[in-house]
Amino acid sequence: MIRSLLNIFCCALLGLSQIAVASAAEFDVIIRQGKVFAGDLSEPRIADVGIRGDRIAQIGDLSPARGKLEIDATDLVVAPGFINTLSWATETLIIDGRSQSDIRQGVTLEVFGEGVSMGPLNAQQKAALKARQSDVQFDISWTTLGEYLSFLESRGVSPNVASFVGATTIRTHVIGYDNRPPTAAELEQMQALVASAMREGALGVGSSLIYAPATFASTAELKALVSTAQAHGGMYISHIRSEGDRLLEAVDELIEIARDTGARAEIYHLKVSGQANWHKLQPLLTRIEAARSAGLAIGANMYTYTAGSTGLDAAMPPWVQEGGLAAWIERLKDPEIRARVAAAMVGGKHDTKQQAAADPQAPWENLLRQATAEGTLLVGFKNPALRHYIGQTLAQVAQQREQPPHETAIDLVIADGSRVQVVYFLMSAENVAEIIAQPWVTFGSDAGSYTAAGVFLKQGTHPRAYGNFARVLGKYSRDEGRLSLNQAIHRLSYLPARRFKLSDRGALKPGYYADVAIFDPATIQDHATYARPHQYASGMHHVLVNGIPVLRDGEHTGALPGRFVRGPGWQQPASASDPNS
Repeated sequence: MIRSLLNIFCCALLGLSQIAVASAAEFDVIIRQGKVFAGDLSEPRIADVGIRGDRIAQIGDLSPARGKLEIDATDLVVAPGFINTLSWATETLIIDGRSQSDIRQGVTLEVFGEGVSMGPLNAQQKAALKARQSDVQFDISWTTLGEYLSFLESRGVSPNVASFVGATTIRTHVIGYDNRPPTAAELEQMQALVASAMREGALGVGSSLIYAPATFASTAELKALVSTAQAHGGMYISHIRSEGDRLLEAVDELIEIARDTGARAEIYHLKVSGQANWHKLQPLLTRIEAARSAGLAIGANMYTYTAGSTGLDAAMPPWVQEGGLAAWIERLKDPEIRARVAAAMVGGKHDTKQQAAADPQAPWENLLRQATAEGTLLVGFKNPALRHYIGQTLAQVAQQREQPPHETAIDLVIADGSRVQVVYFLMSAENVAEIIAQPWVTFGSDAGSYTAAGVFLKQGTHPRAYGNFARVLGKYSRDEGRLSLNQAIHRLSYLPARRFKLSDRGALKPGYYADVAIFDPATIQDHATYARPHQYASGMHHVLVNGIPVLRDGEHTGALPGRFVRGPGWQQPASASDPNS
C-alpha cells in the first residue's frame, strides 16, 4: 500500500513538473515541423523552432509547448533570413518600407553603400541629392549615415538595414567633384569622417571605381580610408576599377589594399564583362584563390544574371564628368567637347583630359563598347517625355532618331538631365554559373526593393530587383545543381553575416535574432524578365524579421519591424541600450 501511494505521489509530482515545463516553454511563435537549415552548413533536420520576443529560444521537439502564433512548416524549408549584400533600396524604402520585391524572396537584411552612401552629407551634397530626385521624392532630414539608418528604423521598414560608408561620398564631402588628390589636411578630414561613420555602425568602406569622381581616387587614398575602417573592425568592399579590359589589374589593386591594410575585402558583383574578356575568368579565380591561400580574407558577391544595370555615364569618359552632373551636361552641349566625347565613346579610352591629349588609348571602363548598342536596354528616365523609350535598346532608338548610337546616348543624357538608367548585356551564362559555384561568393541584387504598383511602375528596372535570390534557390540550386540547397542557404545568410561581423544574425540558433525565411524548395521561382521586370517571385510562404511575421502565406502583413544593424565598430552612447533591441 505504501509503495502504491509513493508511486501515485511520484506520478503526481512528475505530472506537475511536466505541466510546469510546458508552461515555461510557451513561445510567442512556434514554427512546426519544417526542415530546418541552420545556415552554418550543418545537416538539416525536421524540427520545431520556438521564438520568444525577437530571438530564437529553442530548436527541437516542442510538441508539449504552445505558441501564441503557430506556423505549420510541414514539407517546407525553414532557413535564416537572407542578406542582400548589395542593395540600392536606400530611397525606395523611404517611399514604401514594405520592401516587397525582396521580402517575398526571404531577404531580411538590406546592406547599402556601393561607393555612395546616404551620409555623411554636407549642404552641397544634400542639394545635389534633392536635385536628382525623380518620381521618388523625399526630404533629407539627416546628415550622418547613422542618422539616416536610424531614420529608416523610426519611419518603419520591414527588413533590417545596414550600410558601408561610401568612399565617393567621403571624397565629394571634402573635395567635391574635382579630379585631384586630397591635400594632407583633406585626407585627414576624410579619415575622420570614416572613423565617425564606423563609430555610428558602418560596416566598412565601399567604393565604386569606374564612376567619376570615384575613379579620380588613387590607391593610396583608398588605403588611407580603408586603414581607418579596419582600425574600427570594418572591411573594404569595392566595385573594382574594371570588370572587363583591365579586370585582372583591378583585382590586383583590391588584393593590394587588403594586404597592405590588413582589412577583409570583397568584390562587388563579381563578373567578366565584354565577350572579348570572357576568357579571363580562370585567371581571375586563380588570383583570388591565391590571395585567400596566402591568408587574405578576400570574397565577392554577385547577381545571377548576364546583364548589369547602371547609367550612360558608364558609356562616356570620366574626364567629361568632372565637376558633377550639371557640369557634365553643360560640357556635352559644347560642340567641340561633344565631338571629343563621341570619338572616345567609339574608339578611344580616355581617363582624363590630360591623358586624352598625351595618350589616345589611356583606359577607362566603356560599358557601351562592351555591350554594344544592341545590348544596351533603356529602362529609366527622369523626363516623362522620354519614357516611351523604356524597353527599347539604344540601337532601336538611334535608328528611330536617324543618328549613330553614341550621339543618341549624348542627346538622351542632355534631354533627361540625368545619367539615364540602362541595362547592359555583358556576361556569358557559363561564366555566371561558374562564379555561382565558388564557395566564397555571396549574393546581392544591386537594385532597389519595390512594390509592383504605384510610382514604381513609372520606370523599368532590372529583373534582379525581383528575382535574384529566388533564382539562386530555384534555377541554380534546384534546377541546375550548381550548388546544394544547404550551400545556397549558407551563402545567402551565415556567410555574409560572418564576413560583415554581424553578431547574432545569419543563423537559426538559440540566442540569435529571429530572422526567418520559410519556403517551398520545389516551387521557389523567379518570374521577372527584362521585358516585364515588375513581377514578384513565388514559393516563399512566410518571413519573420526580429520575430515578427512580415509575410504570411505569401502575402505581406504590413508589419515594419526592421532595425538598424550596426557594424563591429559601433560605439554605444553612454545612455543607450542594446542597439538591436
